[in-house]
This record gives sequence, C-alpha cells and structure tokens, in this order.
Amino acid sequence: MTKLTVISGGLRQPSSTRLLADRITEAVEAELAKFNITASSSTIELRPLGRAIIDAMLIGFANAELESAFETVANADGLIAVTPAFNVSYSGLFKSFFDVLPQETLSDMPVLIAATGGTERHSLVLEHALRPMFSYLHAIVAPTGVYAATNDFGAQDGSVGLTERISKAANDFARLLHACGTRTRRDVFTEDLAEMERLLAAAPRPGEDGTVED
Repeated sequence: MTKLTVISGGLRQPSSTRLLADRITEAVEAELAKFNITASSSTIELRPLGRAIIDAMLIGFANAELESAFETVANADGLIAVTPAFNVSYSGLFKSFFDVLPQETLSDMPVLIAATGGTERHSLVLEHALRPMFSYLHAIVAPTGVYAATNDFGAQDGSVGLTERISKAANDFARLLHACGTRTRRDVFTEDLAEMERLLAAAPRPGEDGTVED
C-alpha cells in the first residue's frame, strides 16, 4: 500500500486548487494501479489551518490539529503539493506551512508539484519557485509538474490540454514512486542522539591523551 499525502493551499471555497489536487490524485492512483500498487490518499487543506500555522511561526509550537497534519505528511510515501500562484510564486500560507514543518520531514520523499493561477504567465511558478523550494527541503521532485490557468477549467480545448498534462505528470510520478518504493521515515532525534553518542565515544577520556592528572 502506497500512502499519498495531498497538500491543497487553496484560499477560497470552492477552490480550483483543490479541484486540481483531486484530479491529479485520481490520475496518480490510476497510474499506480498499472504497477499493481494500491494507493491510499489523505488530503490536507491549509485554509482551515491558517491560524495554527501563524501561531506555530510566532511561538514555535504546533497545536494538535497542525501536529496531526505534520504526522500525515511524515508518514507518506509520496506528496502531491498544489498551491495558488501569486506574482509567479507560491502563496504565503503554502510557504508558511513548509516553514513550520519539522526539518527533514520531506527528506528523500517523492513530490509532485502543481499550481493554479489566473493566466498562463504564472506557469513559471513550477520551475522558479516550487521546484527549488522542495529541492532545498531534500525532497525528490518529480520531473513533470502541472500548472492550470483559469481557462483550463472552462473551455473544452483547455480542459483537454489540462487532462493531458495531468496524465503525463501522473505517469512520471507513479514511475518515481514505484522506483523509490516504500519510504522509511527519518527519525532526526534518534539520528542526532546516535551522532552525539558516537562523538562522545570517540572523544579521549581524561588521562588517555598522555596528560598527567593531578
């Protein structure tokens, strides 16, 4: 069973960002089925978590609801991250969630990036903002992302084009997930503790460095 977590950063209800996230998730699950892989997905809407995210930034602690979202991300085998685009970048809420997400949560995690915007001009958000951010967080970013403008949800031609782009991205992401297999969650605390113990064990004890103790 492959566990997918979907992050939807839409700011309105209903949200084209959530609509795109749902369509991508459905396509990814269908592509994984071709590898005889069953997938389960959990969607995290950031809009209801807005206050908790800001509080976590200000005081350094996450409430129970936000901690639950962190756990859902950490336990996933793959992440689908979708944000609305503002001035050729991600939304502040979307970025803030990943700012307060515990370090190394996304380490070695396959991620499919996607965004929505008013016009096609914002499509650069995928390569100029989202890909660098997730690469910095040590994720494995799928080669193909999805951008959807307002027209992609309306006109027939746009809808067909969006369906094709989603299909291509889902296929690439499914192959990446299949290659990576089940992800082992990193335990940063245990890793740091083990490193500290290693350093202490390697450090010379009093009298072992040739000095004479009083």
